[in-house]
Amino acid sequence: MNKFSKYVGLDVHQDTIAVAVADTGGDVRYVGEIENTPEAVRKLVTRLKRDGSRLSFCYEAGPAGYVLYRQLRDLNQDCEVVAPSLIPRKPGERIKTDRRDGLNLARLHRAGELTAVWVPGEAQEALRDLTRAREDMKHLQRQAKQRLLSFLSRHGYRYGGKSRWTQAHWRWLEGIKFAYPVQQVVLQEYIDTVKACSQRVASLEQEIERALQDSPVWPVIETLMALRGVSLITAVTVVAELGDLRRFTDAPQLMAYLGLVPSEHSSGKRERRGGITKAGNSHVRRVLVEAAWTYRHPARKTATLQRRAERTTPEIQEIAWEAQKRLCHRYRHLSARGKLPVQVCTAIARELAGFIWAIGQQARLAPT
Repeated sequence: MNKFSKYVGLDVHQDTIAVAVADTGGDVRYVGEIENTPEAVRKLVTRLKRDGSRLSFCYEAGPAGYVLYRQLRDLNQDCEVVAPSLIPRKPGERIKTDRRDGLNLARLHRAGELTAVWVPGEAQEALRDLTRAREDMKHLQRQAKQRLLSFLSRHGYRYGGKSRWTQAHWRWLEGIKFAYPVQQVVLQEYIDTVKACSQRVASLEQEIERALQDSPVWPVIETLMALRGVSLITAVTVVAELGDLRRFTDAPQLMAYLGLVPSEHSSGKRERRGGITKAGNSHVRRVLVEAAWTYRHPARKTATLQRRAERTTPEIQEIAWEAQKRLCHRYRHLSARGKLPVQVCTAIARELAGFIWAIGQQARLAPT
């Protein structure tokens, strides 16, 4: 017996919402288009409930965010935000309109064929926005550095030192003189842009540290930092993007959610596996692949790791040490087999996700 009597599909845009309704055991009909405003949504709910129906709404995850979801929840209505990539599509369908999208959502929602995504709480989303802003600024910083180096390379200036962006490198940059004043201006503008982006990154990292001082998710972040390669930024990104790690039933589910499992196209007796699916959360996948590079060195408890581990329980310390021993050995083993470094790091990142899941089950306090 169905719990709801009407299933409402919403095709949400910035200014409008296309609405379709699928009655239990009845037809699917297009209701019309409303403005994307809280008042219009409230009136829609009142109109659809006029006959005493119980409603269940759904719409695709995307630029609309979770504002509509929370508004419907405040109105005591059931609502799901569904994954767009997992919506069943007809291969031969070549017509796409708001009306058709709304009807399709309502029909599939009634049939139970849509996959809902996890919706973070408002505090969780605020932390996520902070980490993503830092990631965006880091991207701009990398672009600014690359443009500066490209400009210098075009004019024959190449740094001969060991590492760029050190004090010695900055002194070298400050000593470059061009024959034409306009080129000197260009150089200074590029240098100022790099410094401005670096200041933005540092400012956001300080803001992240301040936000975590009294945060309920800090115990989880602190336990994850016992793992090698998992710095503060990496741990915060994992917790901000994934939320409560206990919502994953097992480690393979988390690996698949992060798109770190191999794709497969098998038929009959033929089995064919390809690269990783790259589905799910790309932010966590990126930081885990970066963390995987640290396992190319032999396993050992450095002073920094030991200080982090001492803040956790003996069970967490044991998991972190077992992870380091296994992943360092795994890195050497895969490299000896001739695997490319990027393939090795991807495999290590997949197993690292499993250890993160294990630590998430042991954490004293899960994020809300």
